[in-house]
Amino acid sequence: MDYLDLTETTLTCEEKFTGTILSVHVDTVSLPNGNTSFREVVEHCPCAAVVALDGDNNLLMVTQYRYVIKQNLVEIPAGKMDEGETPFQAAERELREETGAIAGKWDYLGIYYPAPGCYGELLHLYLAQDLTFTAQDLDDDEFVTVEKVPFDTVVGQIMDGTITDGKTMAAVLKTKVLLGL
Repeated sequence: MDYLDLTETTLTCEEKFTGTILSVHVDTVSLPNGNTSFREVVEHCPCAAVVALDGDNNLLMVTQYRYVIKQNLVEIPAGKMDEGETPFQAAERELREETGAIAGKWDYLGIYYPAPGCYGELLHLYLAQDLTFTAQDLDDDEFVTVEKVPFDTVVGQIMDGTITDGKTMAAVLKTKVLLGL
């Protein structure tokens, strides 16, 4: 049967955990067919991520250990938005902090939801160009290495499965289409 309205309406919300950057709740919802079900939801603060492309068509890629999956990941610079920050301000700050780069040209690439089935994180994706450099300014609990990697190499690593970070895949491939690279 086709439903014109697929909206699920929240009937109850039971908070399970509230942390610094995320919270967890279990909701009872009314389904389009009138039945009820449960939704386990992880809410996460909004974030910004940056494809930083230099004048030689290299991307600034950061490698960092991701505790949840117990391995290093190669990613584009990214991080959470601080209180009162706009997505663009967060993107500028994260790019400078993680790589030491400052961009003279910015393009908004849109939004990305990493896992909307249960995870409420929203990432704002940006392309940064016309880069100049200063020193990194990492947080006290942040450890990353930065490498310039040719754009085509990154695309190849996305396609062969070497790069598996979702935001990186989405933002780099959007950049490829946008710039016709």
